[in-house]
Amino acid sequence: MFVTLKDGSKMEVENGLSVINIVKKLSEGLARATLIAKVDNVVVPLDTIIENDCALEVFTFSDEIGKEAYRHTASHILAQAVLNIYPTALLAIGPSIANGFYYDFDFKTPIFKEDLDKIEAEMRRIIKADLPVVKSFETKTAAEKILKRLEQKYKLELLNDIPAGEDISFYKQGDFIDLCAGPHLASTGKIKAFKLTSLTGAYWRGNEKNKMLTRIYGTAFDKKADLDDYLTKLEEAKMRDHNKIGRELNMFMTDENVGQGLPLLMPKGAKTVQLLQRFVEDEEERRGYLLTKTPIMSKNNLFITSGHWDHYKDKMFVIGDEEVDDEVLALRPMTCPFQFTIYKNGLKSYRDLPIRYGETSTLFRKEASGEMHGLIRIRQFTLADGHIVCTKDQLEDEFADAVDLIHYIAKCLGLDNDITFRFSRWDPKNSEKYIGSAEDWENTETTMKNILDHLKIDYIEEWGEAAFYGPKLDVQATNVHGKEDTLFTVQVDFALAERFDMIYIDENGDKIHPLIIHRSSIGCYERTLAMLIEKYAGALPLWISAEQVKVLSLTDRTIPQVKDVVAELKKEGIRAVADIRGEKIGKKIREAQLDKTPYMLIIGDKEAEQGLVAVRHRSEGDLGTMELIAFIAKLKSEVDEKK
Repeated sequence: MFVTLKDGSKMEVENGLSVINIVKKLSEGLARATLIAKVDNVVVPLDTIIENDCALEVFTFSDEIGKEAYRHTASHILAQAVLNIYPTALLAIGPSIANGFYYDFDFKTPIFKEDLDKIEAEMRRIIKADLPVVKSFETKTAAEKILKRLEQKYKLELLNDIPAGEDISFYKQGDFIDLCAGPHLASTGKIKAFKLTSLTGAYWRGNEKNKMLTRIYGTAFDKKADLDDYLTKLEEAKMRDHNKIGRELNMFMTDENVGQGLPLLMPKGAKTVQLLQRFVEDEEERRGYLLTKTPIMSKNNLFITSGHWDHYKDKMFVIGDEEVDDEVLALRPMTCPFQFTIYKNGLKSYRDLPIRYGETSTLFRKEASGEMHGLIRIRQFTLADGHIVCTKDQLEDEFADAVDLIHYIAKCLGLDNDITFRFSRWDPKNSEKYIGSAEDWENTETTMKNILDHLKIDYIEEWGEAAFYGPKLDVQATNVHGKEDTLFTVQVDFALAERFDMIYIDENGDKIHPLIIHRSSIGCYERTLAMLIEKYAGALPLWISAEQVKVLSLTDRTIPQVKDVVAELKKEGIRAVADIRGEKIGKKIREAQLDKTPYMLIIGDKEAEQGLVAVRHRSEGDLGTMELIAFIAKLKSEVDEKK
């Protein structure tokens, strides 16, 4: 028989060989590195027997599919180890994820981080045993009997969700068996290096109404050196975590009496957000945006019209009961219906378009408890929201201008090299999630794809991530833990203008529904603050630092001069504070550096007498003495350039 390889070449081999034996004929080294394969584009384990002509592609740990199989196998080894130590534990789910894997368990008695060591030891024993990982298929009835015998209720629930007619697969290694779609490696001994990294709580199926389970995270690599390198970077990431640094620097806090997902911005954090907000609003005004200010809540009628009530209600905070109250209100999850209402106030001509509305909006989304994280995913947040109402002919230019604004703001924040682009499309297999016809979606996505290609944007496509009313360009950034989040979006909306009966009069006097671009120029301010804290490890650029200068007295004799310098700096719009405590100057400098203050001015008797300031930078150290007027000019230049 003939096997067609990835490069198109054909290799003749005898019938009945396993995949791994075919690979050995190519290269013993490749065979040692191969983890999983595809035969005629179907993922198969390496012991699969080939009996007919086929296309064969193999994958190593350097391929994403190889990593997935490797780490998914590690998650099963974790589950087997847990059941060996805690036989009454119940299994939930255990996928591979970016940089590792996890498994969710329901333990009869709680376990703690200290218990991970003995679980790791049991995992090592399973790996050393080099147990074959065997896949089998069962009917739904047989699968149900197996899971009932194992008394695994969460797996039974997952089984019930599998549509009739779909394959039901199990993977067995030793005496451990798990309902799973795979893929997996051929044996447990293929895992070379792993580490359990953390233990946390997670609601079953991410629903806070369900039971809280125990989630054990881990990671696995094919080389110990790569594992060690990753763990070192993980420790460094923890040191840059905005949850840690932001609290240490008194930028934000949380309180159990206030609630989850409702952070309190303290003076430093609030000042930075205010600076960002002023910057964005001024830049939007310069680019022709009209400022609006709309309510934080509305009658549900508005959201029924927009479609949010049908497609987004479970993410909204609703005030009242439709079956009891005459009037039901909801906190707004987005601003668009309000700005559309403003647009409708007065007839518009084609000469009036485009109209660009911008608003700093407080929004509310009912995130599940298990999904919230620091400032990145919260229940109340502030968005630089905006909507552009335009004609079809204006769409590409307006879209390009929205992207240009995002590029400019990202560059000013130093994030321009940290962002990637995702073209988020609808999922035609789940059309009930969206409004509009398949033709509407096809036309709009084609138009948007053409725009993205004309703009030469390097993007990936992601099906099923579109808004319910149209496709979008998501501008993504990755936090220190490797999780990707959306910072900015630009969305093309073909549907809501018609739903709100928004019109303009064209050149021929006809009433036309405009197109709408939804966009955020900086996204969520709180999430942006989190990303900035992590990127700069708390040492924010001068122009957005809440405190730009600390003026330190060397002796009590120079306190009057310190106060005068602070007053002069403030008069020039520089955010300065005085440190006139009776502490040694070394301690004052150390504390200012721990506070990530960009500049320190030290005034001793000599500086006071000569009218100078001794300048120190948080990273560059001692910059020598200079006149105050020269220092002010230096700072203003740095702020203007947004270095």
